Amino acid sequence: MAINLRGQRGTAVNEHKTRVAVLMGGVSSEREVSLRSGRGVAKALAGAGFEVIEAIVDTPDLACLSQVEADVVFVALHGAFGEDGQVQALLEEAGIAYTGSDPTASRAAMDKVESKKRFAAAGLQTPEYVVVRGAIDDAAAGSFKVRSGEMMVVKPAAEGSSIGVSIVNPDGLDAALEGALSLGGTAIVERYVPGREITVGVVGRQALPVIELRPHGAFFDYTAKYTKGQTDYVVDPDLGEGVSLRAREAAMAAFDCLGCRDLSRVDMIFGRDGLLYVLEVNTIPGFTETSLVPMAAAAMGRDFATLCGDIVRMALARLARAGTH
Repeated sequence: MAINLRGQRGTAVNEHKTRVAVLMGGVSSEREVSLRSGRGVAKALAGAGFEVIEAIVDTPDLACLSQVEADVVFVALHGAFGEDGQVQALLEEAGIAYTGSDPTASRAAMDKVESKKRFAAAGLQTPEYVVVRGAIDDAAAGSFKVRSGEMMVVKPAAEGSSIGVSIVNPDGLDAALEGALSLGGTAIVERYVPGREITVGVVGRQALPVIELRPHGAFFDYTAKYTKGQTDYVVDPDLGEGVSLRAREAAMAAFDCLGCRDLSRVDMIFGRDGLLYVLEVNTIPGFTETSLVPMAAAAMGRDFATLCGDIVRMALARLARAGTH
């Protein structure tokens, strides 16, 4: 397959005539969310003066770019073949400049087990957990020792958008694990930490303002994320003295320990015990005008078109640096 990208590595690009291919759709359970993100990004970039091509991914390859001429790819794919490093590896092999984290960081962030190991190594607090691979009996027999009545969070090890996540007591563990394990064969059982759900976006080397998520249901699940009116969002909430700064520092530490670049969103719990617990890093967060990272950027006076353009310029800067070697 011949991919005809104008801005191959080692070639200078005139930013004012930049053509961007926005990858969207994909083959994961988050396809519809990705299409919304991609179309939002494409509209914003076109409004900012870029030439834009909407490249819809229907298969786990780069076939949608086979007849495309562009300078850079904006990756707006969520989930498998989007955030897990696969598409990034193909873009690297093809010598195509693209936005977001590289294959190694993408894989580490998508794998919740690997992420937690790195968080711990970086000195970040993360909820106590065990990994369950394939067999429910191991957990049901007590591999995760909990006090009677303690709540647990069960989640697939490599899914996004809170798909397959549930909060259960010990009696509901088996059923929750069955659902989580059906989405990839590996699940995490995590100690439930009561507290306030917060998130911090990172763009470039800047941690954005904290956003508190106040879902109307039990937690910030798929329905709460993508159904209008199901969650209230508070930008820069009152968390107490110094907590917002600590959260932004923790977000940067999580971003860095995974080796991320360009953008990410770091989800946390501010526990009732006063500790900040890092849950996960999303390397390609939702990206419409009403999504959380753009919402936080807007609070700092950075509109959506500028934000999308800035992310493209980060990829172009890497392309220009490669051309000097």
